Amino acid sequence: MTTGSFTPEIADRLRRSGAARLESSLALLREMVGINSFTLNPEGVEQVGQLTARAFAELGFTAEWVASAHPEFGRHLVLERRRAGGPVVGLISHLDTVFTEEEEARHDFRWMETGDRLYGPGTLDVKGGTVMVHLMLQLLREVTSEAFERVHWIFLLNSSEEMPSADFGQLCRDRLPTDALAALVMEGGARAGESHALVTARKGRALFQVEAHGRGAHAGNLHERGINAITQLAHTIRRIEALTHHDAGLTFNVGVVSGGSVVNRIPHHARAEVEMRAFDPEVFQSGLNALKALEQDVVVRSVEDGLPCRVTVTQLSGIPPWPRNAGTERLFRNWQETGRELGMTVVRQERGGLSDGNHLCAHVPTLDGLGPCGEHAHCSERSADGSKDQEYVERSSFVPRAVLNAAALLRLLGRFKK
Repeated sequence: MTTGSFTPEIADRLRRSGAARLESSLALLREMVGINSFTLNPEGVEQVGQLTARAFAELGFTAEWVASAHPEFGRHLVLERRRAGGPVVGLISHLDTVFTEEEEARHDFRWMETGDRLYGPGTLDVKGGTVMVHLMLQLLREVTSEAFERVHWIFLLNSSEEMPSADFGQLCRDRLPTDALAALVMEGGARAGESHALVTARKGRALFQVEAHGRGAHAGNLHERGINAITQLAHTIRRIEALTHHDAGLTFNVGVVSGGSVVNRIPHHARAEVEMRAFDPEVFQSGLNALKALEQDVVVRSVEDGLPCRVTVTQLSGIPPWPRNAGTERLFRNWQETGRELGMTVVRQERGGLSDGNHLCAHVPTLDGLGPCGEHAHCSERSADGSKDQEYVERSSFVPRAVLNAAALLRLLGRFKK
């Protein structure tokens, strides 16, 4: 067999190998789900990392732990299987979830199998994605060992993906060379009817603090002297919401508001926390400029002396958009063509949520949404009327997705010229 080739015979062997290994893969997932790894539970995050490192050691990966830039978070994990001179493939997942132990207990949110659905914290986001990598690599090693051995594999796992910080993105860029074949992000997959959706773009996000600075005064005796910061902030909030432009993919959300202290005092300060998201980098920048310009839109003044309220807009953080780009498009077409040969329809999806792919898309060709399919990520609640359901992943999606990913990698390797 030529390294990197992909034939119907190989596809059948990948399917049979996947079916034979499915239950052991799900046992690994169940063990991961049983460990609480809320981002601010670094001990639990570490336990999931140690379990992951042991599982991948069987595939020849060595583990390296990298301290987070934030001491309240656990350590990032880098798993590597070196091959001198071989093409580099990056794999991206994360160790943490959004669920505290208290929340899991309150909603009885734990591993549970109901028909095709496997419920539990992180089944979809994204412990299922980590298990998908393990299954995919097992299939490649068993069915096409020459291709598996040829690749320099680098698997990077974020300890704090659910509370984004820039240091993991920098770690990925430091470890993945710019000539890497791909960075494959294992966030949960999605179905579009009978089709399989892969993520080819994501919105960027910027977080802001918007403050109104007024002047306090006695609400009964000196009302005319006061400058009501809450009134000014209410005006500014209305202006922020008006900046949303859905047709351009630009959204603003005022998520937290606070101000004042007691009702008999004109409030001298009010604050709002705001996020902005956009797909297009130019639209993203225009949104930043429009929000900053609201510092000049002041309508509240003191009746006594005309002194105006003051508005400040402070950007707290920013994660760049992942727009459509040539590198992602090449990968998507490769997966789409492979799917067609496997009898699977592969379609694109552009998501408003973030992933580590936002930090990588300008560095190496990046594709996302390659994990197993499921629904209700970040939800721990279930209601009797069915209006709420807990996060789950579909058992039946693991083998088809692993076969698709493995076969697409073989196709990609077949096109690689050293």
